[in-house]
Amino acid sequence: MTKFQKGFCVILCLCFFLVLAVMPEPFSRLENIYRQFPIYRFAEQKARDTYLEADWRTEEKLIEENAEYVGQLLESTQAQQTKEPQVTEFPQMTKEPQVTEFPQMTKEPQVTEFPQMTEKPQITEKLQVTEPPQMTDSPQVAETVQPHPVIDLSPEKLADKNYLLEHFFVVDAATTAEAASLNAAEYLAKDMTLKPEKDQPQILIYHSHSQETFADSRTGEEADTVVGVGDYLTEILEQKYGYQVIHVREHFDVIGGEIDRSRAYDFAREYVEKVLEENPTVQVLIDLHRDGVPEGKRLVTKIGGRDTAQIMFYNGLSYTVNQGKISYLPNPYIEENLAFSFQLEYTAAEYYPGFYRCIYLAGLRYNLHLRPRALLVEAGAQTNTVQEVKNAMEPLGDILNRVLKGSDK
Repeated sequence: MTKFQKGFCVILCLCFFLVLAVMPEPFSRLENIYRQFPIYRFAEQKARDTYLEADWRTEEKLIEENAEYVGQLLESTQAQQTKEPQVTEFPQMTKEPQVTEFPQMTKEPQVTEFPQMTEKPQITEKLQVTEPPQMTDSPQVAETVQPHPVIDLSPEKLADKNYLLEHFFVVDAATTAEAASLNAAEYLAKDMTLKPEKDQPQILIYHSHSQETFADSRTGEEADTVVGVGDYLTEILEQKYGYQVIHVREHFDVIGGEIDRSRAYDFAREYVEKVLEENPTVQVLIDLHRDGVPEGKRLVTKIGGRDTAQIMFYNGLSYTVNQGKISYLPNPYIEENLAFSFQLEYTAAEYYPGFYRCIYLAGLRYNLHLRPRALLVEAGAQTNTVQEVKNAMEPLGDILNRVLKGSDK
């Protein structure tokens, strides 16, 4: 071996020991040898990301497969709340224009939420509260309806957690009721009232899934989608109850001209956050949806002699059985969100028994962290008609007003 070769070997050995000296962990741990190579670290991170994505897909599939079971469970709950499938008819409410029946729409994808977002709708100008159109036939609800609950709403009954789970809550299989207090007394004691603001918006309605339609929705007619239902709820809250309402009509579930709901909640969150920055007086958020149920199942009750779609409140706990508390979906208002939903459902149980389905407890967050008084409302389903769902906005507006004004406390 030449002197040059010997010198080269010495230098190579020195370089090797220098690398060992600066390594963050002991070289004796064999697994760390491979982690020193960039290509190994890249592959390891890729495998971790793939696993997390697969975990969410698995959770969504489980939720979808449980849809029919949940529907049967809700039917059983409703049957225990009243002796007959339909509740007693209430005083006649005024009529609104009828819509023509058209073909059905298939079941919607399950809601999902991801921590990252690629493209999103842009706010081109500051949203303003517009003057609502005049209603020719103002609905008459609050002046005539009197309390007539069909289930026991006594404090003793409401103190029983099992009673609450039987009559008020349904827990998704992906989460657990232990992730929330489910304390009815505490929920009813929370102050959810609003101090009226004559010239400032206080309520914001938006639709994470703006393309949701109904059994007789006309193709291309936005009035027959959940956005059109939101228009009618806005009209009721402004004209009948005097609230200033912002109705966001953006399409968060359309990408490249196609329906894509994989990141709708991300797009909606960023858009709504900007609207809230511009309108800090907004205290109530309503993400208005329609549910997806097995075909052949219709969510209908009788109110004022009219077929009216039933509603469900959807609350996220940021907690799943598999992952525990989801740290990247924090929500400091989980208990406030639940209190708001419970007060609304309690009021519905007093005045419109049979109108509400349940408060559905799910594992994710669904943008309810944006305000303490944040709601995700499922109004009817794809098997309901447009008219049935619009009919539901009148009692929904009534119970919202009762809770926000504290008329029953």
